[in-house]
Amino acid sequence: MIDLDQTLSDKKVELLNYFRERAAASLEEIKRTYTNSQFREQASAINTAIKETRSTLVKTLTQKAIKENWDNDALLPCILMIAYTSSVVLLEARNEVWSYNFMDFSRRIGELWEEFCKLCFEFPLNEATLFIPPLFSEVKQKLTNELDTYIELLVLPKEQKEELKLYYNKVWSLVTSGEIQLELDVHFVLNNEKYVVDFKSGFKSSEKGNANRLLLVATAYKILEEDYRCLLLVRADESQNSNYFQILKNSGIWEAHCGGEAYMRIKDLSGFDISGWIMNNINWQADLQSEMMQHVKTNSWEHYLIW
Repeated sequence: MIDLDQTLSDKKVELLNYFRERAAASLEEIKRTYTNSQFREQASAINTAIKETRSTLVKTLTQKAIKENWDNDALLPCILMIAYTSSVVLLEARNEVWSYNFMDFSRRIGELWEEFCKLCFEFPLNEATLFIPPLFSEVKQKLTNELDTYIELLVLPKEQKEELKLYYNKVWSLVTSGEIQLELDVHFVLNNEKYVVDFKSGFKSSEKGNANRLLLVATAYKILEEDYRCLLLVRADESQNSNYFQILKNSGIWEAHCGGEAYMRIKDLSGFDISGWIMNNINWQADLQSEMMQHVKTNSWEHYLIW
């Protein structure tokens, strides 16, 4: 068992071995439960096993940090190292039972990068504080109340006022047939300003639906309360993103940053130099086992490993 102390952030090799040993043990049990033809079930099971191992390690470390009064500047690098090394092993183990295709690999990298960046706001070095996001129903009710108040002030017969309200409800039915999820990746308060953040690995040419959703969500936040600031932080450099990134960047409601600029914003808002940490600690090509890295190179997916 690895010593859970403040030097854990420097124990990449030990953590990789730790996760690989536990992944191997989990795979033995999984392969006794599922046949090789049940590769989807095997993949799901090994993903769950590695995530549970990571969660247990983080919880144990965090509990010790609380008892020993660690500051976040000591705790966060340790948790980032746990996150990175577990991600390396997760990619390897999943690929072992079910080789990644393009869609699954790109989606998984996006998930891992989002989880990694979120840690800077869960364990910030400054006064950033997480908050629970509002519901879309709150936005809808706020607008409905404002319109009802306005209509009642109009010099119109009661029947016409009711008819205006009816048309208003019809418009709502065109906007959405259900509740819009206003929950994004991170919601925090800093210096009396509320920030909502969406992390994205990159924007492909097929992102029209997601771009429209993000425009609608940011508009709802602007309506709900004027001091919300909507940030879009993207891993891929601008040259690798489709025009949908530019649409959001030029929308006037999203503060969109990509590549190095995204890391600069994370540092500004969390107090942690995540770019420096990545440069000093992350090396996918060296840390991934040769079989997994060969699979990445064969498919020309190396750009997904540029963090």
